[in-house]
Order: sequence, then C-alpha cells, then structure tokens
Amino acid sequence: MTCPDKPGPLINWLFCSLCGPRLRKLWSSRRPRTRRNLLLGTACAIYLGFLVSQVGRASIQQGQAAERQRPHSLDKAQASFAEIPLDGTLAPPESQDNGTTLQPNVVYITLRSKRSKPANIRGTVKPKRRKKYAVASVVLAPEKWGGPSLRPQEAARAAYAEMPGYSWEGHLAKVRERPWSLVRGPGVRSVGANLHLPETRESNIRIYSESAPSWLSKDDILRMRLLADGVVAGLQPVSSKSGAHLLVLKGSTPDSVRHCGPSPCALLKQPLDMSEVFAFHLDRILGLNRTLPSVSRQSEFIQDGHPCPAILWDPSLAPVSNDTHSSVKLTWGIYQRLLKQNCWLNGKVPKPEWDCTEIHHYEWSKMALFDFLLQMYDRLDTNCCGFRPRKEDTCVRNGLRPNCGDPSSVTLAHIVQRTHDPRHLVFIDNKGFFDRSEDNLNFKLLEGIKEFPESAVSVLKSQHLRQKLLQSLFLDKVYWESQGGRQGIEKLIDVIEQRAQILLTYINAHGVKVVPMNE
Repeated sequence: MTCPDKPGPLINWLFCSLCGPRLRKLWSSRRPRTRRNLLLGTACAIYLGFLVSQVGRASIQQGQAAERQRPHSLDKAQASFAEIPLDGTLAPPESQDNGTTLQPNVVYITLRSKRSKPANIRGTVKPKRRKKYAVASVVLAPEKWGGPSLRPQEAARAAYAEMPGYSWEGHLAKVRERPWSLVRGPGVRSVGANLHLPETRESNIRIYSESAPSWLSKDDILRMRLLADGVVAGLQPVSSKSGAHLLVLKGSTPDSVRHCGPSPCALLKQPLDMSEVFAFHLDRILGLNRTLPSVSRQSEFIQDGHPCPAILWDPSLAPVSNDTHSSVKLTWGIYQRLLKQNCWLNGKVPKPEWDCTEIHHYEWSKMALFDFLLQMYDRLDTNCCGFRPRKEDTCVRNGLRPNCGDPSSVTLAHIVQRTHDPRHLVFIDNKGFFDRSEDNLNFKLLEGIKEFPESAVSVLKSQHLRQKLLQSLFLDKVYWESQGGRQGIEKLIDVIEQRAQILLTYINAHGVKVVPMNE
C-alpha cells in the first residue's frame, strides 16, 4: 500500500488507516448503544467538515491558477488567429507525434472591407465621355466629285473666270494660296473615297436640360442642328471678295427649313467672321428676331482646319444690288428723313410726298440698338465717319474714310427685306467688333433714333444678360471651344455689358423713349 504525496489524499489515507480499526473495535464492543452512536456521529461530522474544507481550498486554488494563465492563453489564441487566412482557405492540420490528426474547433469568419460611400458633390455635372473619331484629309479632284451638286454652277464658274487672280482648275481658292480641302469627318459621304466612317454622331448643338432656352424657338433649334450636323452634299461659290461658299446640305428634316433648290443650304464664311454666331444669340435674347440662324461648324470644306460660321441660306430674301448688298437703296440723308416721318407707325399709311419705303419705322430702332452693341458700321456708317477706324477696317482698305465731308450722300449697305414680308428687315453680315474701346464707340449709329424696343432694353436692365448669353452660347459646342471655353466667352460678354450700360446712360441723357414694338 503506497502513501500518497498530495496533502488531501494523505489525510484521507491516515484517517482511514488509523480510525478504521478503532471504529470496528468500538462497534463490536459492549458499550451502550447511545454512547456508541454519539461517538460515531461525532467522527462522521469531523470527517465531513474536513472534506468540505478541502473542496473549498481546491476551488480557490484553481481560480487563481486560471487568472494567472488567462493572458498567456489569449496570446496563444491571437497567435493562432494570425495564422488563419482571411480568404476562407484553410491549411491542412499538422500531425502529432503519435500519427493522429488534430481537428481544430474554430469558426472561421471571412472579413470584408467596408465600402466607402462617395461624397455627394452638389452643383457639379459630370461630362459625358464622347467618342472621338479620327479624320483624314482628302483633296478631291474635279473628276471625283459625284453628282451635279458637287460641281459649281456654270454661271458661277464664268463669273469667277472673269475675275483676276481666281482659277477653277482644280482649286476653290485664290491662285498661289492653299486650296480648300475636304476634311472627311463622321457622317460625310463622298463618291470615290473608301472611307468607312459612322453615319451618326453626337450633335454639336448640346441641350442637356429638358428644353432649350425660351428665346430660341423650335425652328431655331432644328435649323441650328441642321447647320451643325447636316451632311454636306456639295459646295458652290458665292463671292470672291468675302471668300464665302454655299454648302448644299442633306438635311434629315427638309420640310422644317427653307431650301435653296432641292436641298437646304448654308453660307459658309471665313473664320474671322465668327462673331456672327454671337450676334445671332444676342439677337434672340434681346427679342429682336431679325438675324438668320448661325452656328460654328468644323466644316468639311475649311481652310487650315479652323471653325467657320455657317449661316442658314434664306432664298426668300429680296434681290440685292451688287454694290450695296441692299434691297432698298438709301443714303444717310434719306434715312434721316425717314426717321422723322415715322413711316407705317400705328398702321398709318404714309403720304406719297414722304417718300417712305415699305420698311416699318420700328425696324430702324431695332437695327440701331443691335449695331451699337456690336459696333457694326457696315450698314449705317460705311465710311467710318463716327469713330476712328483701324487700318484693317473695310472703309480704310477701300479708301472711303476721306469721304466724310458730305455725310448725307453716304450710301447705306446691307439693308435687306424678305420678298413676302417687306415691312421687316433681316440683319445680314453681322460681323461685330469687340476690340473697340469705350472712348471710340460709334454714336453715329444712334443719330435720329427716338425710340428703342422695350423687350431689348428690359433685358439690358435686368442684369441677366450675362447669364442668358452663357446659357445660349453653350449650346454651340464648336463655337464655345473655339473661343477658349467659358473664360473666352466671359471676355466677350464683358464688352457687351459695358456697352449696354453706356447705351442705357445715353437713353436717359437724351430722353429716348422705351416703347413696346410688337407692331
């Protein structure tokens, strides 16, 4: 019989070995039963108390040992989790020395990174990614032009042949100058060229809102899209002096526009005439509605790749003379007399001795206001008598500047009407000048004007001219980019706003009336 080494079992062993025989002897002795039972109960109570004390001491020691081992066990647990892959895969368990396999009792959790919600930035518009096409430059020979629409008219060919310095032998420009080339872009068709480009593309007239600006009608938008995106079917010369050409367009909605034959046409001018696009939008914003729709077009028939203004060709315009480009021949003296007669005002038929034309009196007020804001002198001041011209101005190059001694005999130019509507003017050749300083403005354009249109003056007073011009000019993508974006457009608007304030000061100083002109 071995002796235990731990204290608890040792005491139990001593108790049983020493007290066991004595209890048997006591039980077998002849003592009274009451005394024997008392001794037996006392011994059992002592032993029971001893057992309870041993159990309490063991539980306390076990709790203290657990407290001491807890940090060490946590470190082991963390170390074991560090070895667990986060991608859900588990390495094979290691084998013990005895060849058995340990099955880990661990629940694996796949951790996902939290997605960060993007910030909601107000007031920003993410531009759409536009597909860009590469264009190839192709110069078509006359024999490659397909169809009669690509051949110049015989009358135009003869007229150009009579002019010195012009040739039609394979060129559409002056001799010794770079010829105009056909730069094929998306949606352009031509016979004899093996260029397979898409027929459709995004329009250069961009309208991102639900509707176009209120000052542009539905017909204006349709015509602007035709001018900007229409497929060019041919090219015809118009003028050798201005370098303008007539583009024959293949419009998708031919019934919505006027025609110059079987197809709608556009007058393609030089890049220096780009201000005509600005003039068109200014005319619509002021409520005048006297200009023809104009856009800037990266045309297939361009020189040096610069954008050019494309103006809708209107065959309903009355025939004009070759020298003044006017349907009515007027001088400055006759024009001033017409302003005093108030021709056709309030529906009154003018007397024969007044020598009135068919043009309504209010048309001159609209023209004067429009020309002053853009400082256009080609209509009312062809000799540049109201300001100090530059060497580049037409009047100086043509030698008309010295002819200001007799202003009454100066002929007006670009006074055009429509054949079916002779009461109203059509503003053509609206090339504005933005580099004229405030001390060199042409106030001669306002002479004789006693009324101005209320619709236009209210826009100038409303302080919303800048906002409307930005909104309107943004529609024309090519023009917007050709002027340097918003920064370049803002500079042009600064000039117009300064002139508008000067005009309002002139109206107050001279007592000019502001009246509604919805005749």
